[in-house]
Amino acid sequence: MRIAFNEVRNNKFKSVLLASLFILIIGFLGAVIGVAYGNLYFGLIIAVLFSIIYSLIGYYSGDRMILSMSGAREVTKREFPYLFHTIEGLSIAAGIPKPKAYVIDDSALNAFATGRDPKNASITVTTGLLKKLNRQELEGVIAHEMSHIKNYDVRFMMLTVILVGIIVLLSDFLLRSFWYGGHGDRRGKGNLGIIIILFAVVLAILAPIIGNLIKLAISRKREFLADAHGAILTRYPPGLAGALKKISKDPDPLVDKANKATAHLFISTPFRKKTGIITNLFSTHPPIDERIKRLEEM
Repeated sequence: MRIAFNEVRNNKFKSVLLASLFILIIGFLGAVIGVAYGNLYFGLIIAVLFSIIYSLIGYYSGDRMILSMSGAREVTKREFPYLFHTIEGLSIAAGIPKPKAYVIDDSALNAFATGRDPKNASITVTTGLLKKLNRQELEGVIAHEMSHIKNYDVRFMMLTVILVGIIVLLSDFLLRSFWYGGHGDRRGKGNLGIIIILFAVVLAILAPIIGNLIKLAISRKREFLADAHGAILTRYPPGLAGALKKISKDPDPLVDKANKATAHLFISTPFRKKTGIITNLFSTHPPIDERIKRLEEM
């Protein structure tokens, strides 16, 4: 289990480091907007206001939107008693309030957790997962999702998505200010003005791409962390490893109502699997074989 604790410590550090890059990008975009309008403070104020408003909306309603988009429905103990008992038992072991239980009627094998904190969280599983996994494997999956909640990954990833959205909004604002704003006299004249314009346009185009790459990198790191914590919680790494093996062999892994905005939340990619360097770079999850290998070494 020492390997598992090392995994937790290393991934926490890397995730915080990656998240810090978001703040730098947003601040830099705000500064460039300020330069474009001839007032540095104006750009920074715009960046701060966008960040506060967008963050508040996402923070308080993001989980409900995610559940609605995913087609998840809240279920009762009478309908899925074992799911309820598993969530209840592992929440006690984790020392957090029992999350609400949701189900997606889909044959794919998948699950995710969402919410803003342990008091306002839920765990969602597909009906396919409930049918195909045995007791220990399902406990491994629920422990993985419980770890996301206990470690505040659900809040962390929700805020990460919000930060990417802020970067996209600021980038769009910057581009529109150049195309339609008519602020050419404030950007300088001659070669310097051209250089500033080109730099701002390139930054506005690349910033959302860079932001998404950071978001995906954070998502991959948090999956390793949740695997390690899930193994600690159940004291039985083979349970989750077995579940991931079945998930990796799922002939139809596509979750019908999954989309790019919610894909990083699932325990495994909800889309059809593809391979390749570029595909891995833009993947929301680390290679599932690597996750299984790490679990088997614990």
